[in-house]
Amino acid sequence: MQANLSALRYLKLAHNEIIVIDDVVFSSLPSLTFLDLSNNPFTCDCSNAGFIQWAKNNKQTQVVNTHQYVCSFPADKRGTLLLDFYIESCWDDVSFIFFISSTCLVLLTLLTCLVGHFKREHLVYTFQLFLAFLYDTRRRKKIDPHQFDAFVSYSTHDEEWIYKEMLPVLEGEQGWRLCLHHRDFQPGKPIIENITDAIYGSRKTICVISRHYLQSEWCSNEIQMASFRLFDEQKDVLILLFLEEIPPHHLSPYYRMRKLLKKRTYLSWPKAAQHPGVFWQNVQRALQTGDALIENTDLLPRPTVC
Repeated sequence: MQANLSALRYLKLAHNEIIVIDDVVFSSLPSLTFLDLSNNPFTCDCSNAGFIQWAKNNKQTQVVNTHQYVCSFPADKRGTLLLDFYIESCWDDVSFIFFISSTCLVLLTLLTCLVGHFKREHLVYTFQLFLAFLYDTRRRKKIDPHQFDAFVSYSTHDEEWIYKEMLPVLEGEQGWRLCLHHRDFQPGKPIIENITDAIYGSRKTICVISRHYLQSEWCSNEIQMASFRLFDEQKDVLILLFLEEIPPHHLSPYYRMRKLLKKRTYLSWPKAAQHPGVFWQNVQRALQTGDALIENTDLLPRPTVC
């Protein structure tokens, strides 16, 4: 290929020890019209498939006595004719592998897109459960005391109520240590880690639920993480506080919320409008509740009014 034999027309290589012929070499012999490769110990496998195809199909070069070339390798092909080797099997294997690979890749891409589109929340939730599991494992090894009495999970649209109603009573009058995301989250840390640290670094989680809360992706993440802690530890660690009346049919898209409400009593701010003092006393009772194991008991005694 490096000899610059562009004018070579006649080439005789009979009675040599040629086993494999690279068909690419013939591209460097554009004038070749006669080729003799008789009595060479050819191998009949896919390494010679290119030469066999070239010998059958090329119109310019006469390959002398090609039909008499005999295979010497491998042992099971010895004595058979070189041109009888089924070269299509070489292409079929490769093409089949490419077909299977490309098909699997396309199906995997489609499946990933479909799952990402329709099951995005489940994927996020699964990822959060995994993070919570890792966090809980590390926390149990360290056995650190809780930094806060409660982490308050709320929508930013309800921040005014948090400042005017909740903080003055729970922190000011009752003296609880509350964790608020706008105030106590560590700057620069990933939001999921901040949420996990806040939930597991507090004795309890207070979810201030409103329509804005249900529509918030981050609030959904927080209550899902808190639900996992409740399920994992089986302790009284979750307080549900409804900031506004929400009809049951509006909760139908929120499966996990409906599941929690079926098992746990919740606090209702609208129903406590005439007796806010009783409402905050019930919140205080909920925060004072210890970490005893829950055995199908409610957070607060029924009924669900305060």
